[in-house]
Amino acid sequence: MLARCSSGALRGVEALPVTVEVDIAPGLPGLRVVGLADAAAQESRERVRGALRNGGLRVPLTRVVVNLAPADLPKAGPGFDLPIALGLLVASQQLAAAEVEGIWSAGELGLDGRLRPIRGVLALALAARRHGARALVVPAANATEAALVEGLPVWGAEHLVEVVALLRDPGRAAAPAAAVPPEPTLAAPDLAEVRGQAHGRRALEIAAAGGHHLLLVGAPGSGKTMLARRLPALLPPLGHQEALEVTQLHSLAGLLGEGAGLRRQRPFRSPHHGCSATALVGGGAVPRPGELSLAHHGVLFLDELAEFRREVLDQLRQPLEEGELWISRAQQRCHFPCRVLLVAATNPCPCGWHGDPSQSCRCGEAQRRRHWGRLSGPLLDRIDLQVVMRRPEAHDLGGAYREPRQQLAPAGEPSVVVAQRVAGARGRMGQRNPAGAANGQLEGPALAAIVNPEPDALALWERAISQRRLSARGAERVLRVARTIADLAGEERVASGAIAEALSYRSFDQAA
Repeated sequence: MLARCSSGALRGVEALPVTVEVDIAPGLPGLRVVGLADAAAQESRERVRGALRNGGLRVPLTRVVVNLAPADLPKAGPGFDLPIALGLLVASQQLAAAEVEGIWSAGELGLDGRLRPIRGVLALALAARRHGARALVVPAANATEAALVEGLPVWGAEHLVEVVALLRDPGRAAAPAAAVPPEPTLAAPDLAEVRGQAHGRRALEIAAAGGHHLLLVGAPGSGKTMLARRLPALLPPLGHQEALEVTQLHSLAGLLGEGAGLRRQRPFRSPHHGCSATALVGGGAVPRPGELSLAHHGVLFLDELAEFRREVLDQLRQPLEEGELWISRAQQRCHFPCRVLLVAATNPCPCGWHGDPSQSCRCGEAQRRRHWGRLSGPLLDRIDLQVVMRRPEAHDLGGAYREPRQQLAPAGEPSVVVAQRVAGARGRMGQRNPAGAANGQLEGPALAAIVNPEPDALALWERAISQRRLSARGAERVLRVARTIADLAGEERVASGAIAEALSYRSFDQAA
């Protein structure tokens, strides 16, 4: 007898429908899985047999063939255990075919029949709703995640026997448990704690307002990391669709805890400089999102940028420009979104003291060239804001400890005040820009339509292109930053002062 059940296979950030066909025919007892299944999916035959037997259900003692269709779509992971088990029950007439019709299912089975959580359930739920599923059956630990998709009934179960009971009597299905509230986290570090560094603070505000990539270069202790970690507090909160995309990516990576709900905070990812290209960008035999995609709609902080391998950094160039990443393999091509705000920090030389007035650099010219040789020109050209930072003065640092010991006024504006200006600028961009995109995402005709420079500002920009020998991309990015500076000031046109300030953030063009 032939039976069919519905499930899904993960491909990149999405899930594609898979029909699980189970055929029972005369022959020697055995279960064979076909349809381009990986090792974990092939091993499901042993888990399914053990789960049926230990759950008090009958195991067909005959020849069984399981086909995962379409056959040319790679299938990975143990999530096909549950639909294969249900297909066997239908084919052996322990369940009626009508009871599984329109039902999608996914889950790993233990040998005792218990259902274990799997990754990527949110993508499966979105695919099930898109294809008109009657309900989605998943392990109870994944039910809260799947229930984030509105308009799709979700049935969570702890055991295979419980799934059978739900299919026979859908009225027994209970609503998934509410999402577990996230554990209280420490308050985000405040920008008011940063003393001095007015130039760096201003660059951070511009980066948050326009979505511009930022490079901080300075001696050890100049506050590069301190500034970078205060950027998320300046960004506007995630919208519902953005939160859904972030949660989906973290689900694919297996980073959601049991009962977790939507990720409401913007991601902040800070990979170590020794990470591989696969860890940073994504990939693998079964492609998974890397740190770049896990920072989608958030901040990717690359500390000690010059210590990353050049071939790793160069793989960021196209994804940073396009906001998406395509990973090609022999049998599939996967898509991962990666609209990130890149913040990078590095020392000016191996010893870290080149250009510092208080310390002498111990590096030779050849060492400094090798240090900067790891950063390609095209990568630096894609970073809108390039800031050289100096160590804060002694009187700036000593203000917090000077007598009398009373509450001192903050050294600068707190994050909440700066975030209000950022939100105002983002609001202007949302009303004016195509699709409400931030200025840092605009290019070509879309940018030309909204810049609106004054005549003297345009003349200044043209002189800078000639004198500094800016590339076309670098010149365009100056206009992007200048438009953001005007938006922060609430000005309709870009003045020469905005162009001049934008040029001050192209430190390495000037050095070249």
